[in-house]
Amino acid sequence: MCGRYTLINLAQLTKLFPWIGEAPPADIPPRYNIAPTQPILAVSNEKPDQFDFFVWGLIPSWAKDPSIGNKLCNARAETLAEKNTFKNAFKRRRCLIPADGFYEWKLNADGKTKQPMYIRLKGGKPFLLAGLWETWHGAGGEEIRSATIITTRPNELMATLHDRMPVMLKAQDQKRWLEGGEGLEELLAPYPANQMEAYPISTRVNSPKNESADLIAPVEPEKTTLFG
Repeated sequence: MCGRYTLINLAQLTKLFPWIGEAPPADIPPRYNIAPTQPILAVSNEKPDQFDFFVWGLIPSWAKDPSIGNKLCNARAETLAEKNTFKNAFKRRRCLIPADGFYEWKLNADGKTKQPMYIRLKGGKPFLLAGLWETWHGAGGEEIRSATIITTRPNELMATLHDRMPVMLKAQDQKRWLEGGEGLEELLAPYPANQMEAYPISTRVNSPKNESADLIAPVEPEKTTLFG
């Protein structure tokens, strides 16, 4: 799965989206611990030429209670076309979510504790995640735009940490994901492991309340702190 990620290199967003003629909003701070239910930056197929914000955690348009989004921060690539929760969004509402790293928790040898790991591209270059989005309307007239991150099977690196990983789209596939068409499923494959790296970080990342640059600093593995 992908339950936390970072968006730090905001100055490079224009390189990630060369077809967008404007810079991202100037008041966006670097984020070191983005968590579900929080606002996330994305570019949707509805408005491919501008940056937009969504709540992280998909709320299907038919949902009676928006709290369902708390459980839908991820969507499995293998079942997008089948599940009622995601199939309409897969056909009609796709988005690109910029990131420059994400977190995973590796089970330690004791079988009880977990070591947080930071995963990124070598060199720390930002990348784009494949996502879906929805618009939910409440009975009182409220509107919530939400999104989810698609996950796939792990590559060789991620298999040592978890049985899932987020879909990191290759450069040649990013605009195709927005534009749609046949064969989108084949884009939702594991990213090449030899272009990625992972290293242990502080257990301070366990709490989404912690938000600072030291969260991604390498540390010696901590093997005695229970994952909270």
